[in-house]
Amino acid sequence: MSKVAIVTDSNSGITQEQGKELGIFVLPMPFFIDGELYLEDITLSQSEFYEKLGADSDISTSQPSPGEVMDLWDKVLEEYDELVCIPMSSGLSSTCATAITLAAEYDGRVQVVDNQRISVTQEQSVLDAMNLREEGKSAAEIKEILEKEKLQASIYITVDTLKYLKKGGRITPAAAAIGTVLNLKPVLQIQGEKLDAFSKARGRKTAKKTMLNAIEKDLNGRFADVKDQMVLGMAYTCSKEEAQEWKAEIEERFPGYEIMEGPLSLSVACHIGPGALAITCMKRL
Repeated sequence: MSKVAIVTDSNSGITQEQGKELGIFVLPMPFFIDGELYLEDITLSQSEFYEKLGADSDISTSQPSPGEVMDLWDKVLEEYDELVCIPMSSGLSSTCATAITLAAEYDGRVQVVDNQRISVTQEQSVLDAMNLREEGKSAAEIKEILEKEKLQASIYITVDTLKYLKKGGRITPAAAAIGTVLNLKPVLQIQGEKLDAFSKARGRKTAKKTMLNAIEKDLNGRFADVKDQMVLGMAYTCSKEEAQEWKAEIEERFPGYEIMEGPLSLSVACHIGPGALAITCMKRL
């Protein structure tokens, strides 16, 4: 049986320290802030990121260079026979497409999973990969299974401010101005590839109710046949205190479900700003 390594990126929410504890490898995502390069969880902490975001620094996301990706893979393959790479969704970044191209140079020893996930849903894919590895599955088999199950997940996000959606061109300045006056809180969704609009709500309380209703509809509709295998998740760019309040609301609405939690990846936070809340559900293999 071959020795299989698992590689992901920091968009999964898995820190470098957690990666070491789990026995996996986490590639840090790069950011340019006022022209200077930072690496998530290495030279850029969550608190530093939000401090710079609040100061209106010029922040742009990037992707690891091909050389950095291959250097990590080469190092891992010195110890392992093959590896499974689980990057962030191909619909949200070109990181995945780049990895797939690079993997062609490794004669099948590198299998890149395009399972269109991010944050806690991506983290669940990593945990699933670890379990599949324990069952003796090869890297190619793990890739096939994860991609087959990739759409068995939903993410809903509400933002606290329209400033960053306007800045990123996702809404017009006029729509942002009207929305701010009316206290509109957009609810966004990730169903597969893209970050799309889902609905608008008047106020944060209504936005949270909208997301809870959406997850309940998914559990009783799209995922009814696998409802007993679903895990819930919550992610955030708000304070930990507000995040725990949100978790308590989810637990009250969906008693008995396990809830994974963690801060939203900085790659998403760039586009939605601080104060955001998300809820997810995903099938555990």
